[in-house]
Amino acid sequence: MVSADRVLAFAVMSLLVIVIPGPSVLFVIGRALAHGRRTAVATALGNVVGSYLLVVAVAVGIGSLVERSVTVYLTVKLAGAAYLVYLGVQAFRHRRDLKASQIATGSTGQARGDLRTLLDGVLVGVTNPKGVVFFAAVLPQFVDHSAGHVTLQMLLLGLVPISIGLVTDTLWGLTASAARTWFARSDRRLSLIGGAGGCTMIGLGVTVAVTGRAD
Repeated sequence: MVSADRVLAFAVMSLLVIVIPGPSVLFVIGRALAHGRRTAVATALGNVVGSYLLVVAVAVGIGSLVERSVTVYLTVKLAGAAYLVYLGVQAFRHRRDLKASQIATGSTGQARGDLRTLLDGVLVGVTNPKGVVFFAAVLPQFVDHSAGHVTLQMLLLGLVPISIGLVTDTLWGLTASAARTWFARSDRRLSLIGGAGGCTMIGLGVTVAVTGRAD
């Protein structure tokens, strides 16, 4: 249904966009620094689930509404930005909760479960302005309308950047969590890296809020 050349061209376009760190990547890094590898992987998975929800929205026509409406677009963008700031503040506030000894034994005592972490990632992924613009403006250009089944074509093409994003986001998260583990040789350094993760998310939230479309 979708020709190989269109899939390849869309894969190249997706890779060019994804390799430039955006809100999702920086969010995964911030969570990795604040909470470690398990949280980073769950966050990356949540991000791609949220991103694919954007693909579904575009496929059924909602995405074009978000792209055309300034009010809806700003609402989505500011909601995502506010949540990023909230998570960053929480990470900074609890930066002293995790101890080096807990990392060494694998007992972190974190109240946040994997499902909650996954849902955090989903929310950030689905409110990512970069993802909204990419899927609403770029994805439809690679659909072959003459072949029919436009919605199904979009859903299939959408799996391409989702797969690329899952791999790259996970690698970013694992790399950041490895650096965190190195810092976690002392409680003081672990507190500093946890605070850095929180500040990263706060800065990202502010950046998302003040950038993007102004019309």
